[in-house]
Amino acid sequence: MRLLVVEDNRNLMANLFDYFEARGHQLDAAPDGVTGLHLAVTQNFDAVVLDWMLPRMDGPAVVAALREAGHEVPVLMLTARDELPDKIAGFRAGADDYLTKPFELAELEIRLEALVTRARGRQRPHLLEVGDLRLDLDTLEASRGGRPLHLYPAGRKLLEVLMKASPAAVPRDRLELALWGEDPPDGDMLRSHVYELRRAVDGPFATKLIRTLPRVGYRIAAPADEEDGDDA
Repeated sequence: MRLLVVEDNRNLMANLFDYFEARGHQLDAAPDGVTGLHLAVTQNFDAVVLDWMLPRMDGPAVVAALREAGHEVPVLMLTARDELPDKIAGFRAGADDYLTKPFELAELEIRLEALVTRARGRQRPHLLEVGDLRLDLDTLEASRGGRPLHLYPAGRKLLEVLMKASPAAVPRDRLELALWGEDPPDGDMLRSHVYELRRAVDGPFATKLIRTLPRVGYRIAAPADEEDGDDA
């Protein structure tokens, strides 16, 4: 398994690395919630081990933002809180499992393996389609009208989020979250990425699919799904 561990306790982090790496797993670490969210939305992990109390952004806020950005990676929360209301809050935020400190590392491993197995067995669309636009989520190849589209990673991520939401609009802040987590770069980098995506998806074609909704965000829709009053 490739795991992301978001934990600010260095001793616990060291124990997790020693145990899991010795058993053949690959781990990445984040010492605070903002860094953890950024890694979770920009890289691919089999599961996330997420502490509740974290600097900069707590665990429930991280998992809620992760789900808002459309990421379904399994999340197991670690916490010293064992009251039912706390567990309910964690699950409602989007966590998949919950383990109370102190815990046995073997139990953590078994729980993570179960989460990953269930996640891999979930039915999900392997091919997104909007009009004549296609995005294969397995190969990450995009095409329109049978013509391959060459996309940078940021453009591919934007396209995936927009196509999953189609024909609904996606707010700017959700797109920024999907690309950069809670720490977006200075300047309007999102506009630049959307511009490049438009060049690839709409540039060579008469029918434009990507729309800008002023003060709202962006959407991608086939002509049959268009609503009156949209601003191209």
